[in-house]
Amino acid sequence: MLFTTSIDGPVISCILTPDRDLNNPVLCYSSMVPSFSKDGFKRLKSLGGYTELQLPNLQANVEFEITLAYENSEFAPFNRAWLPLGAYLRHENTVLELTSTQQTGVLPCAVTFEPGEAPPLLVCPQPASFQAGEGTVKVHKLQADDSNLQRSNTLTRRAGLGPFLSKQGMSLDVILDETIPSDGYRLEIREAGLSLFHRDQNGAFYGGITLATLIFLHKGELPCGIIQDAPRFEWRGQHLDCARHFYKVESILQLLDLMALLKMNRFHWHFSDDEAFRLELESLPGLVQTHFRGEGELLPGVFGAGSRSGGSYSKTDVKRIVDHATALGIEVMPEIEIPAHALALCRLYPTTRDALENGQEQSVQGYFKNVMNPAMPDSWRIWRTIIDEISELFPCELIHLGGDELPPDTWHGSPAAQNLMQAETLKTTQDLQSWTMSKAAQYTVSKGKKPAGWEESTLGSPSIGNDALIFCWTGQDAGLKAARDGYRVVMMPGQKTYLDMAHTKLADDWGANWAAIISLEETINWDPVPNNDPKLEKNIIGIEGAFWSEFTTQDQEMEAMIAPRILGISTMAWQPRGSPEAKTLLGLRKAYTELFRALDWDQA
Repeated sequence: MLFTTSIDGPVISCILTPDRDLNNPVLCYSSMVPSFSKDGFKRLKSLGGYTELQLPNLQANVEFEITLAYENSEFAPFNRAWLPLGAYLRHENTVLELTSTQQTGVLPCAVTFEPGEAPPLLVCPQPASFQAGEGTVKVHKLQADDSNLQRSNTLTRRAGLGPFLSKQGMSLDVILDETIPSDGYRLEIREAGLSLFHRDQNGAFYGGITLATLIFLHKGELPCGIIQDAPRFEWRGQHLDCARHFYKVESILQLLDLMALLKMNRFHWHFSDDEAFRLELESLPGLVQTHFRGEGELLPGVFGAGSRSGGSYSKTDVKRIVDHATALGIEVMPEIEIPAHALALCRLYPTTRDALENGQEQSVQGYFKNVMNPAMPDSWRIWRTIIDEISELFPCELIHLGGDELPPDTWHGSPAAQNLMQAETLKTTQDLQSWTMSKAAQYTVSKGKKPAGWEESTLGSPSIGNDALIFCWTGQDAGLKAARDGYRVVMMPGQKTYLDMAHTKLADDWGANWAAIISLEETINWDPVPNNDPKLEKNIIGIEGAFWSEFTTQDQEMEAMIAPRILGISTMAWQPRGSPEAKTLLGLRKAYTELFRALDWDQA
């Protein structure tokens, strides 16, 4: 059955062509935000952007037109990602799948990139400095007996660049040098031979990646000279939302490989949100009910899940991902959600909410009652149980506790929450959230871990405290304030680092636009530390790219959104202050097209 959708000004035009007669079918679909039928078809059910419309009798092979509009008149369909996703029909208790030409972001889009001048060294991120010599040296393989270079060699072989080490290759001297910064290296490329100086394991690993990349992209004709390189920031991260869309383990492993090729070292694993808690925890077997969405599941097909979609990560999967990342010099930071973004958990464990509550808080995603109540003992039982098992599963010293997007008026209608606020002398519900985050952070510390949280965790009194690492997303100013307040900060402003934002304003593009339209150039059109303020320099420890999966229905849709803009994230995390230039990044983008292709990675 064909379901054709298109943008028609402020509305969405849909044409449904059934292949059989249907008696009063129900159209089920998901959209970016809540919607309704302008034709007057009755809305039977809605949850956030998920909608069910009662249709009249339909005739086989006869086109049936439907016009949709968003509830909030300030929204209009922006591009293909804003059209209905995961659409299907329910007919006489049977699911009938629909085929849509606008169903996927894998389709070619109209994103174009201005050409840029290629730098002397085709490697991203660009090194801190390059003192060019005379001439070039032909290098196709290198010979070196070093375990960290073997790690680099294993990565480049797996990533499609091919091995760069061979017993028959040119000799490469690997030399320990304590004067080189952590994660840094120095490469001396001369006609007489090559030398790699490093201080630590990751320095040698990154030096090997640089060599392998240069050999691959320069076709074995390396420019002679001296490369001195070290990262600007210790935290060079990429986030992936696996709650809205379940990614296969292999897709995550491939993302980790790409990150390592770009010298990124932190993977922020977002596996818990309103829509799912993806990990299989022995201590909470009931979580299995959150792993799938769709017909007959705890939650319907929100965010393009269709009639049924999802999955979970076992302990074996977690170990596989963590071990793979560790071999690449990448730490995996897990994130749970306290107290908001918990719709599935609230439905699974209703005793985490006050039965006497009469409030109607609504999240920005359009969900009602998606916040666990810190006045309820069962909330703390769930949170502590999750922290306990997560602490055992992940070697990373950090656990991200969430703490973002508390809906307005949360807990105002909860007698239990109001009593708790009075007992703890808390004035606002933001204070209650921060008190909750502080208490959860204290428990995290008691498990031998360190807490992290979103920027909202710092806003109330008391704030999260406990030496928490703060991730700032609403804008750069929030990060600067948190840094001035003494917090260690990872900058990830949505206007610069959210790779789920559309590349362009074109209707044929794909992605969201609430934060910004983010071109490749825009990813480096800022400085995480804009002022020469020693306190800021000390407290802003890095940057991170983010990919949220609200409109992702297939793993590969993530690829063309992340590439090539992850080049900008890598550049900003590594290169010295003021060094990135748009023309250089564009030139590297052209060169890296071949590397992405070798990795079998879709790109815009």
